[in-house]
Amino acid sequence: MSRVFSYTAAPPLGARANLGLVVLQTDETLEHEFRHLIPGEGVALYVTRIASAPEVSRASLADMEARLPHAAGLLPQAVRFDAVGYGCTSASSVIGSARVAELVAEGCETRHVTNPLAALVAACRALQVTRLALLSPYVAQVSEGLRQALRDHGIETPVFGSFDEAEETRVARIDAASLCEAARALASDGGVDALFLSCTNLRTREIIAPLEQDLGLPVLSSNQVLAWHMMRQAGLRDAPERAGRLFAL
Repeated sequence: MSRVFSYTAAPPLGARANLGLVVLQTDETLEHEFRHLIPGEGVALYVTRIASAPEVSRASLADMEARLPHAAGLLPQAVRFDAVGYGCTSASSVIGSARVAELVAEGCETRHVTNPLAALVAACRALQVTRLALLSPYVAQVSEGLRQALRDHGIETPVFGSFDEAEETRVARIDAASLCEAARALASDGGVDALFLSCTNLRTREIIAPLEQDLGLPVLSSNQVLAWHMMRQAGLRDAPERAGRLFAL
């Protein structure tokens, strides 16, 4: 015997906002950190993945351009998004923020699109930052593309350092002690308004507040600025604990 039941409908999960996130296949960090940065009550976060190479080069980053609409199209089609973020700092500097927005909008319906580069530019403007100390995990070719993209937006990176790493798995394993040591060394050079830890695969969430206290500077990271920008685009004013000065804005 089978029975058919009636039901009543619950309100949507995203009563306050619907957020979408396109994460690289090789990224092991972004989703984890977003669970702590994005408010849970009334905010729905939907995640899709995009195929990406295990080693980072300008060519491998550019290859993602053609895959972006398909990746965004795997987000729930019934959801109308307030903001969708593409989670790759370096690829955004290669593809371009405007083009990223076009491609994501081909795949899903969203009011806003951002990425870590666009979010960093917005964060720097909000903080009135024009000179960054930049710490990158990547090889020179990839890092220079990001520095040029920032210069194009009027943001200089006179203090720069990297771990000269191309393999994403190794990037995801760089520990907090190594990040803090490098960050402090860069900040000691002086002449900058803030410090930026580049790459969504870096584990940065737990070191932002301690570094800000030590350095006396705003500390920004790819995951932090992306979460902040998506939230502000969606009209969310929440400020997660220990996420840095940026979330006061």
